[in-house]
Amino acid sequence: MKALVIAPQPFFAARGTPFSVYYRSLVMSKLGVQVDLLCYGEGEDIDVPNIRVVRIPRFRFLGPIRIGPSPQKLFLDIFMLLWTIGLLLRRRYDYVHAHEESVFWCRFLNPVFRFRLAYDMHSSLPQQLTNFGFTRNRLVIGTFRWLERSALKTSEAVITICPDLRDYALEAGVDPQRLFLIENSIFDEVRLAGEGTEASPEDSEPTHIPSASGPRVVYAGTFEAYQGLDILVRAFALVLKRQPGAQLLLVGGRPDQIEELQRLARDVNAGERCVFTGRVSKSAAMRLLESADVLVSPRSEGTNTPLKVYEQLASGKPLVATNIWSHTQVLNEDVCFLVEPEPDSMAQGLLRAVTDPETAGQRVQAARKLYSTAYSRPVYEQKVHDFLVLLTH
Repeated sequence: MKALVIAPQPFFAARGTPFSVYYRSLVMSKLGVQVDLLCYGEGEDIDVPNIRVVRIPRFRFLGPIRIGPSPQKLFLDIFMLLWTIGLLLRRRYDYVHAHEESVFWCRFLNPVFRFRLAYDMHSSLPQQLTNFGFTRNRLVIGTFRWLERSALKTSEAVITICPDLRDYALEAGVDPQRLFLIENSIFDEVRLAGEGTEASPEDSEPTHIPSASGPRVVYAGTFEAYQGLDILVRAFALVLKRQPGAQLLLVGGRPDQIEELQRLARDVNAGERCVFTGRVSKSAAMRLLESADVLVSPRSEGTNTPLKVYEQLASGKPLVATNIWSHTQVLNEDVCFLVEPEPDSMAQGLLRAVTDPETAGQRVQAARKLYSTAYSRPVYEQKVHDFLVLLTH
């Protein structure tokens, strides 16, 4: 069986690494599918049998490709469309697996090339246009909404990554029999071609991290506004009044984002206890997470479940997360400390996580059990298998 997987993203670059695309392709290859994976020029190749990475040119003058909609991506997607047509002309695929906006052009190529189409929906693209401040033009948003709903209705199979998107797809008229909820919940080691490691040239190893005389709270992820890091820093300043030896370790972020948070940390008298590592390799991030006494997901808005939540569930560390739909699709009070997305409540949650070891231990055990039964690799592989069965029969 041959599949064309289209991922309009950098592939294994420091910015926007779509690990979900990798894991989908990895499991498909394990199940015997020969995958051609089309992606942007930025990034590094992977070393996995049955997966051939095909890249459009890398336009260095565009700079790094950031998360969310952008004029850069519109430019690059023109070339993704041309490369898609070229691949479809040269090879016969059993199905095309389109991630995000690539389904828009695949939906119109389908009647010409007559392939089976799978839509891997990681977000609602009309929502992204407003969430990332790309546009509020009603005509543009309306056009994207029509394209999205048309793709949902005409695809032979649809994958969503969280219950909110599943419900959205059902409301749009997708037949439940062809709708699959496959969370991005596995995080195995990634091996790059010829290197034997997942590090990217754009990643850096963290410099010496000061030791903490008190509990260490760790956040790892992007530094976009919706992640609620301003709330976390303000909450941590309140924690320091009760735990003066505590340390907040923030892993990730662009230099401009780090500078802004450093200023905030100084303003709330937490500057000396907040440590910023910048972007690091996946293996380095894992080591830093293992050093935590408490993990935190302070997201303040959004509906998609953060990918890091699944890793946090399996980590064996107490988790403090905000009580918003983005989290509560997966999390509850049995497996973490849920707090409101404001400094006082978050500070109370952090303090309870470090001062009530019995409750923290109970929630860690429940979190691991939840991950094992609902989100672990065997569960993930079975879901991908069921998806392939529908597409190929």
